[in-house]
Amino acid sequence: MSKRIKGFKGIMLSIVALSLVFTLAGCGNKASGDASKVVILTNADEEAVASMETALKGAGYEGQYIFQSLGTSELGGKLMAEGDKIEANLITMSSYFVESAQEKHDMFKDLSFTTNALDSYPAYYTPILANTGAIFVNTAVLKDKGLAMPTSIKDLTKPEFKGLVSVPNIMDSSTGWLLVQAIISQYGEEEGKTVLHDLVANVGPHLESSGSGPIKKVKAGEVAAGFGLRHQAVLAKEEGAPIDYVDPTEGNFSLTESVAVVKKDDATTELAMKMAETIIKDARKDLITNYPVALYKDETVSDIHKPAHSMKFVKPLTVELLEQHQQFFKENK
Repeated sequence: MSKRIKGFKGIMLSIVALSLVFTLAGCGNKASGDASKVVILTNADEEAVASMETALKGAGYEGQYIFQSLGTSELGGKLMAEGDKIEANLITMSSYFVESAQEKHDMFKDLSFTTNALDSYPAYYTPILANTGAIFVNTAVLKDKGLAMPTSIKDLTKPEFKGLVSVPNIMDSSTGWLLVQAIISQYGEEEGKTVLHDLVANVGPHLESSGSGPIKKVKAGEVAAGFGLRHQAVLAKEEGAPIDYVDPTEGNFSLTESVAVVKKDDATTELAMKMAETIIKDARKDLITNYPVALYKDETVSDIHKPAHSMKFVKPLTVELLEQHQQFFKENK
């Protein structure tokens, strides 16, 4: 769930790419007759897209779809602005954006297949993956600097961590939202202001626009500690890097990304629904490898991928709540 905000150049490239999507989709329509190619817009990381494509090709859908990757804010903006007029037939996207777009536009078709999900979700989407936040450290840097192992986000606000912490920016990265949720949940907005301010002061130049930015800096030894995606730290440790991970006492919060079918009421919609089912039933075995959170019955993950302080935010996650927490961040950083 490391997410990207594209600059002007990136936006222009996306416009060109989307123009190509329209062109290719039109070509596909002429070639296939009953159904055009399914246009899949996604904010998923490369690893997740690869897993979904492998499943679709394995099910015989190669040549019947077009994947287009967009940043979370870019795809979210299109969903909220365009509704069912969006060029996509199928989307995979942060679940809170899916829910907010549905509330505004009623743009998604109820899924026609049984998911066997562990939790309850609205009828129009089901998760493809989940990401969980945690603290991670470079044990060599901790030792070199004489720093104690942190146990909480608040520990990272101590003076000895000044300039030695990296976190994702909630303005750019949904991973940063996991951090802000933990602070507000544990300390409330009043005490949370102080915790956030002192944390960002210690972060200094290491406030990252990408959710993967902090783990890269911790692995490189540029900083001693960071906040980001738990599974990335687990993988780095397993690969032999001087990395360890800490489940903060404020809690491990998670975000899901989901698949949903846009209402078009044509043959392509039916094909998109079949592809959505394929992604859930065939791609999950690969997705859970890179994103080790059990979401469906009969799925298991090893104990090292089970956070010690799994938490859910008390309010439903929506675009409006994200904007409130972004404002909280801007006012108190």
